[in-house]
Amino acid sequence: MAATWVSVVVVLVVAVVANAAENGGDVRPCASVRTSSPVVAVGSAVEAVCVIADDCPLLIGRAAVEWRLDDFVLPSSPASDRDHRTHRVVIPSFNHSRATLTCCVLTSPMQIIGGVEIRAGYPPPVPQNLSCQANLSAQVSLTCDWEAGLQASRLPTKYTLHTHIGDLNRNRTYELPPGVHSYTIPRSDFVLFSEMEIYVKATNQLGEASSAPLTLEPVSAAKFDPPSIARMQAGRFNCLRLRWDLSPHQDWVKDYVSLEVRLKTAESSLWNKILVLHALPKNPVDRCNLLHGTRYVAQIRVRFRQSPWSEWSSSQSAVTRESAPAGLLDTWMRVTGDPMHKQLQMLLFWKPSRRFRANGRNVSYVVSVRKVRSKRGTLCATAAGHCTFRVPRRARNVYIVAENAAGKSSPTQVRIYHPKAREAMWNVSAAALADGSILVQWTKIPTAGLLDYVVEWRPRLENALAQVRFELAGRNMSSLVIAGSFEPYKPYGISVYPRFKDGIGRPQTVNAYSLQKAPSVVPKLRIQKNWRSDVELTWDEIPLDQRNGIIRSYTLFYWDQTKIVHVAIGDLERRRTVLTGLNAMMVYDAVLMVSTDGGSRNGSMVHFDIKEMDPVFVAMIGVLSAVLFLLPIIFMVVFCLYKDSMLKVRFWPAVPDPANSSIKRWTSESTQDNMSPWDSEEPNPIYLSHLSVLEVPMKPNEAEEDHSVWSTSAEDTSDLEESICDSPFLPGLTSANSDSVPYASVIFPASSPQQHPNVYLRSESTQPLLESEELHSPKSYQDLAPDGSQGEQCFFGPCGAGEEEGKEAEPAISWDDFPFLKALAMNDTQGCA
Repeated sequence: MAATWVSVVVVLVVAVVANAAENGGDVRPCASVRTSSPVVAVGSAVEAVCVIADDCPLLIGRAAVEWRLDDFVLPSSPASDRDHRTHRVVIPSFNHSRATLTCCVLTSPMQIIGGVEIRAGYPPPVPQNLSCQANLSAQVSLTCDWEAGLQASRLPTKYTLHTHIGDLNRNRTYELPPGVHSYTIPRSDFVLFSEMEIYVKATNQLGEASSAPLTLEPVSAAKFDPPSIARMQAGRFNCLRLRWDLSPHQDWVKDYVSLEVRLKTAESSLWNKILVLHALPKNPVDRCNLLHGTRYVAQIRVRFRQSPWSEWSSSQSAVTRESAPAGLLDTWMRVTGDPMHKQLQMLLFWKPSRRFRANGRNVSYVVSVRKVRSKRGTLCATAAGHCTFRVPRRARNVYIVAENAAGKSSPTQVRIYHPKAREAMWNVSAAALADGSILVQWTKIPTAGLLDYVVEWRPRLENALAQVRFELAGRNMSSLVIAGSFEPYKPYGISVYPRFKDGIGRPQTVNAYSLQKAPSVVPKLRIQKNWRSDVELTWDEIPLDQRNGIIRSYTLFYWDQTKIVHVAIGDLERRRTVLTGLNAMMVYDAVLMVSTDGGSRNGSMVHFDIKEMDPVFVAMIGVLSAVLFLLPIIFMVVFCLYKDSMLKVRFWPAVPDPANSSIKRWTSESTQDNMSPWDSEEPNPIYLSHLSVLEVPMKPNEAEEDHSVWSTSAEDTSDLEESICDSPFLPGLTSANSDSVPYASVIFPASSPQQHPNVYLRSESTQPLLESEELHSPKSYQDLAPDGSQGEQCFFGPCGAGEEEGKEAEPAISWDDFPFLKALAMNDTQGCA
């Protein structure tokens, strides 16, 4: 607004001047406004006077005059002269940074006849933090800078830099543009090794202020270029020796400088700083008490007296001298094979403990069953952190030794713990922390003999033993934070083992992720079963490498044409869900959502409807039901037949082979051998064969009758009365034994029972008695004459006379072929009862 009023004033003045020029008069303003000062301190009083010219055409008569400060009207005092040409105004407190004070005539319209701009501010503040730094590089110079102060002056401020060299009595002043707070003094205006005094003066329209003087030696205020490490090598014992030098632009400095060295191991990210005072350039510096056989990285920087530190030099590395490894190892060993085998399969892991020092670069490890190393007792030698081997089951300890080029460490004893069916904790859980580590927690169970816990973890997607890590936890601990290079979205298996004095208890294993997100894929839904109003949906398991976290839930969203969404929770283990109460007239859409602790992902949409049951499926269900109904009955029948061990004997008697039998062996014990071996009941004695001795009454005229009568009517033998002789070879055999099967019937004439048998009849059994006998085709047998001659008798077939002449005669039948008849012949003195 102030700028607007100033523009109006300028336009008015121009108009007045132009009007006067046209009339040929002098160019003069219509009024002049004067103040005590155009620039005042903030809050001070301002007095202004407006003097109107006598020939000002804008003032007619005694027109009133008004004062305005930008847009605000100021109260004014009456005119101080008779002609009302002079008007005054007093502003008690001017608080504006910049404002326009105008003098106006109250005419119609109002006319501005004069004005002035007033500015307010503060005196310049004292410059602060004056500092100067020399540059000793290719262009030597001295640069000083400062700060303007905490309070702004609101007014243009000019700075001047003043220097005074006492040795030369030389003064220099350097003027700077407003707002500039630094200046570079050329090399010709200062001396490196002479003290000089420097200060800054600030000046504005309200005053000036000077900074505190700074006294310095330019070379002491120089920031050196980064030095360089010329050589770094291993010194005596566990020391490193550094040879260094200044930058080529400062190599003329031969005085002592301050040197700072920082070291770190090659695997570490932490630096150790060592301050070395009064070091001469090019002189070596030793740093001792370092680890043996360890690669160190070193950097240095310098300063001269109180000058700023230079930047750090480039890195150099070296390895300290090696020595034998020292300290013990942290170990973890368990049985992986059969714990009852004579040779136990062992898996041993180890890692450096806090007190272990490898003292070398190439460290290897030897595991043996003996404390004193020998080739015979060596189990394995490796540079890795694990080993598998076999030891005798009676072994109690193994020993591991670390070796390098300088020697070997003391053996670390590792006790062999056998698996035990004991527990010392439960409810093991694992949770990821913000820094990428994992917190493992468990609930302790008070157990006697507990030594500690072993927490073992490995990537689930890798089976290499080199990826296995472990940590030891005290027996009083119930949680442990494990850190390492855990990959995000990758599963890790974490197992907690309790270790007792006499063995290792059962572990508990959980899966964990250091960082989780939504699964990469969602399985496809499948319709497993379809009922009238129910549908069973199933899906496959997500591959382990695509889960990206622990699956917490399967949520199924489904809806029909009404767009009403229903939610069903799936079974985590079986990966299935059953939708009930569906409408058979509707078509449904479904989407499966899989959720982890890191997010959720939705699968593709599937469509399904309710179908009636397939007739084939119904028939299959009926057949299956019938089979299930008949199966118990069939089983009971088979079981009863199996239990009845006499069934086989009743239907298929075990008739002995007479060619390989003897009447002396036909006892109750031998006949029992033919019974079923699986019959556990007490068997009844069954005689499978016996002799039947028949007495046939003979008439005198029939004594000479041919024996062929027996062969013509085999059925007649069934009507004969059977009498069974008690043979000494078959004790207890009587006709009452109805279970016996006749072997043969021997017929004697009634008039002479002591004679040799004239004829015998074979049993009607259809079972073949001899291997050479055909079923239902009995052969003819020969009668034995009293004098021992063989007379041919035809009983069971045609006689030999009817055979063809070219046929070879059958061999003679000996008594050995018929042991029953032979026994009867030897005991013919015994009569029948």
